[in-house]
Amino acid sequence: MPKGHGKVVAQNKKAYHDYFIEETYEAGMVLQGTEIKSIRAGRVNLKDAYARIQNGEIWIFGMHVSPYEQGNRYNHDPLRTRKLLLHRKEILKLIGYTKETGYTIVPLRIYLQNGFAKMQIGVAKGKKNYDKREDLKKKEAKRDIERAFRERQKM
Repeated sequence: MPKGHGKVVAQNKKAYHDYFIEETYEAGMVLQGTEIKSIRAGRVNLKDAYARIQNGEIWIFGMHVSPYEQGNRYNHDPLRTRKLLLHRKEILKLIGYTKETGYTIVPLRIYLQNGFAKMQIGVAKGKKNYDKREDLKKKEAKRDIERAFRERQKM
């Protein structure tokens, strides 16, 4: 199965709106206790999450995984930092990207693949306001074209 495929549990649509995604990577996640059950139930939020490299390891900050209802005392802290699993070469490449000005690492989506929770992260460069407006104009123009085409098909 190609990278980035599987049952998508959560997506970070805000990342595509705020950043240009240069390159993507697939990473495993180190989870505790009932976190995987909450993720399988789709109770995860990536909106304000970001990744940072510390001591040669990648950590995800700000990802909210809601506590599992039946977890009682085995539940986890919803906003704890979680380690991502990548190959050493990929981490070194990401270090090189983040040393450049304006680049950051953002989580794009979480999906389940062969029973494991995977995260797709992307190397991103921030968009300016005029870039965002351009994207909205393109999206609206595409929608208008599709609408006109559908109306023409009906006749």
